[in-house]
Amino acid sequence: MSLISGDSSALLVDGKLVPGSGGTFEVVNPATEEVLGAAADGTAADMDAAIEAARRAFDTTGWSREHAFRARCLRQLRDALRGHIEELRAITIAEVGAPRFLTSAAHLEGPVDDLGYFADLAENYPWQQDLGNAAPMGIPTHRYVLREAVGVVGAITPWNFPHQINFAKLGPALAAGNTVVLKPAPDTPWCAAVVGRILAEETDIPPGVVNIVTSSDHAVGALLATDPRVDLVSFTGSTATGRSVMRAASETLKKVFLELGGKSAFIVLDDADLGAACSMAAFTVCTHAGQGCAITTRLLVPRNRYDEAVRVTADALRGIRPGDPNEPGTVCGPLISEHQRARVEGYLRLAVEEGGTIVVGGGRPAEHRRGFFLEPTLIAGVDNTARVAREEIFGPVLVILPYDGDDEAIRIANDSPYGLSGAVWGTDEDRVRRVVEGVRTGTLGVNGGIWYAADAPFGGYKQSGIGREMGVAGFEEYLETKLVAEPAAKQRG
Repeated sequence: MSLISGDSSALLVDGKLVPGSGGTFEVVNPATEEVLGAAADGTAADMDAAIEAARRAFDTTGWSREHAFRARCLRQLRDALRGHIEELRAITIAEVGAPRFLTSAAHLEGPVDDLGYFADLAENYPWQQDLGNAAPMGIPTHRYVLREAVGVVGAITPWNFPHQINFAKLGPALAAGNTVVLKPAPDTPWCAAVVGRILAEETDIPPGVVNIVTSSDHAVGALLATDPRVDLVSFTGSTATGRSVMRAASETLKKVFLELGGKSAFIVLDDADLGAACSMAAFTVCTHAGQGCAITTRLLVPRNRYDEAVRVTADALRGIRPGDPNEPGTVCGPLISEHQRARVEGYLRLAVEEGGTIVVGGGRPAEHRRGFFLEPTLIAGVDNTARVAREEIFGPVLVILPYDGDDEAIRIANDSPYGLSGAVWGTDEDRVRRVVEGVRTGTLGVNGGIWYAADAPFGGYKQSGIGREMGVAGFEEYLETKLVAEPAAKQRG
């Protein structure tokens, strides 16, 4: 089966690959602006059928109770995906504009391998916990706790890291015994659709357990938050949309998992290697054109070294040119769409209106007449009250801010509605630890440490989300807790 030359315009509903009721919509290569092909355009009717299939599969099959079978199916899916890894890589680069080097990590191979971690959890997780005997109200009683699947999971995912986020939801949700309806972003439907085809044709995952509905209409995904047949909605995307999902889910009081926006701070302490730290901050904000919610987009430097930091960072950004994502050396590929590029350019105009200076970048690279490319950009001359320092831009744009003393660095880092990630660079371990403990975020990298891994819980404080993804904590988001009490004489062996 060739995924590239084959038909990727199909939904996966109740174990069958079916056309979308709305026909198809175009899939565009963001690096060339060329139409790659078509994806199935699902409608509300298709979503209704998918939800019904997931509900039926959960309620009438043994999927939620067959832990070993689920583990085998997840490993089977992982191995099938590995068998198509080069075709998946080509699709990911073409559809997402993902730099090739990242497809060996978080853009493809890492998330595929992570399915094995969740398969292991399905087999080895302590599904029952014995609380022992007690005598509440004088009655000898034996108690135990069961952990059980929530039920039907509605997963709504964005376009920036589609494989990572799709599998970060599918992996734990399926390992926990749930059935799933996945609605991927309209910008990157193929990354989900080809997984649906592999799953349907090369695994033993039963019909209805996984359903994938691609659609050009965001409202189709919104149905997952309102439908009473869905027990949990798992959403990754903007904070504004997350609020809407939470409001909609409140009507049926379903569980929600939200992984939302960020405006993370990269704090350079005064004893750090300024050149190394600023160069790392520049590299990070250019990776995948800055299209990552956890990317550090505010660079905090000591005020007495601010001018030096601006020069070093600007030089580093000049050295990173936007390029063809197919080339192995490309770090900064295109933005996902003309709409997204225009949005980022609007923020650059706003920065100047707010009194800031575009030190480097800010334009469209002359060497790329086609594609949604933007030069890596450094904004200086603003403080943390500026909108460009407070709002998520989602492009290769870094705002540099001065601070006086560690306490002010912590205050500025925390002066944000978000609390997703961050970085601290310094040589004094006690000072670094104090800053780490003071910054209110869900993840922090110290001196280049990498926090992303299958077993590492990821999520945010404040308006960056609710709950954790990945690790045991992420797995448990997809579980309910049932307490059972029985006469002590009937306690189980």
